[in-house]
Amino acid sequence: MTTTRFRGVIPPVITPLTAEGEVDTTTLRSVVEHLVSEGVDGVFALGSTGEVAYLDDAQRDVVVRTVVTAVAGRVPVLVGAIDTTSGRVAQAARRAAEAGADAIVATAPLYAINDLAEIERHFRAVAAATELPLFAYDIPVRVRTKLPADLLVRLGTDGVLAGVKDSSGDDVGFRRLVAANVAAGRPLAVLTGHEVVVDGMLLLGADGVVPGLGNVDPGGYARLWQAAQAGDWTRAREEQDRIAALFEIVFQAQGRSGDASGVGAFKTAMHHLGLIPGATMAFPVEPLDDATAARIAAIVDATMPARV
Repeated sequence: MTTTRFRGVIPPVITPLTAEGEVDTTTLRSVVEHLVSEGVDGVFALGSTGEVAYLDDAQRDVVVRTVVTAVAGRVPVLVGAIDTTSGRVAQAARRAAEAGADAIVATAPLYAINDLAEIERHFRAVAAATELPLFAYDIPVRVRTKLPADLLVRLGTDGVLAGVKDSSGDDVGFRRLVAANVAAGRPLAVLTGHEVVVDGMLLLGADGVVPGLGNVDPGGYARLWQAAQAGDWTRAREEQDRIAALFEIVFQAQGRSGDASGVGAFKTAMHHLGLIPGATMAFPVEPLDDATAARIAAIVDATMPARV
């Protein structure tokens, strides 16, 4: 049966950076404290929102140690072990475990061109490399491969996977995964990576949400989760509608990369709210321009609850 430890709102934590491009550990600790104090149920370090692809191994280790220390056991810490091949992912998983992670999140290999049989062996090898629970991160926009439901459920039934973080954007596929997981006795914790249809995903049976926008508005996602758990779908829909309006910040940058327009928008909004001192992005991504930042600030001011 699905563990109840990895449920609810689990934001993928941004990685604050200094002007020189190093991890700003003081601000990272502050961000983690903000998330936990706003009622999240876990945190996910070194995900796409954490700019994991841009960080070297030493920087990744600093992030994990900082997040684990800041959380201080109050909520589970999931850590991304995301790399090009199974061997490198296994190494990253072991380092994360040594730093105090509670679970590992891994994609299919990057750059390497593997078929589904090879990807299955990949997940089995990563699971064998650590005693921590392993989550599959389904994000075909970055990995090229959509992880099929039958593969995921089989790995869950075999005890290889503890759960799935679904960022595929395939809502039909997600519903089929939830149904297959239920039919198999719920071996997986199934988490959606959506920001704007979380209410629908929870209604159909998702165990939780991993929203990048949760860095900006963790309290809103916590209220949405609580409303869904209470069966108050009207309140959940109202909170989701407000969050969807806030999510418009990611569409304000024109002609920029997905990382710049998405993660850059989150960092810009957090800077506007006073949660981080700047919106520095990992090299070679540049921060958003002043006009875009102004549009983002206006959206934040119009959609976020007043802070007291």
